[in-house]
Amino acid sequence: MEQSHKHLNIKSLAEDDRPREKLLALGRHNLSDAELLAIILGSGNSKETAVQLAQRMLSAHGNDMNQIAKLGISELKKFKGIGTVKAIGILAAFELCRRRKGAEVGEKPKISSSLVAYQILQQQLSDLPHEEFRILILNRANQVVQEKQISRGGISGTVVDIRLICKSAVESNASGIIMAHNHPSGQVEPSEQDKQITKQMKEALKLFEISLLDHIIIGDQAYFSFADQGLI
Repeated sequence: MEQSHKHLNIKSLAEDDRPREKLLALGRHNLSDAELLAIILGSGNSKETAVQLAQRMLSAHGNDMNQIAKLGISELKKFKGIGTVKAIGILAAFELCRRRKGAEVGEKPKISSSLVAYQILQQQLSDLPHEEFRILILNRANQVVQEKQISRGGISGTVVDIRLICKSAVESNASGIIMAHNHPSGQVEPSEQDKQITKQMKEALKLFEISLLDHIIIGDQAYFSFADQGLI
């Protein structure tokens, strides 16, 4: 259990440094990432305030909030002062952010470019610590009929079942599909395996008169489109 009575909490800070009071006085937009994270933490540990703990967390991950968002419960608990309850709170906050982004997209639009497809897919594939493979199933008007998870793997990769993708596309009367997966490393350059599975998938779908419109690799705030690079 967390010994909260031993922690230096936000109330122990100088008034000008209190994140909660600062938010009330100046508004949420005037708080730093560390101050916002400190509010979620609520308290620090026996040697650090909540703000100092938040600053150390950020510093350990290149001051990149996207990297913090990828941490799991066990990784968060490595920071002194963060127990299971606080770790769960952090995960919940980031998940709400992810869902809000998804809600902003609203109705899935007609896919007119790789950017539109990326904006839809990144809601599910960004910030994941593992690799995941998904497809968008499109009708003749290039509208999304369904978004489907095909497989989920580890840090280094995931298995792609071509038969399962073809089955899903046929059952949904697809005119075309867009393949997508993420690279937990954040890099978006395709591997030789990525290129090979794209070629195999394109040939397999041809048998059913279904087009492979794109294969998108999603990294940290960036993506790679096989179609844009002329690789399909």
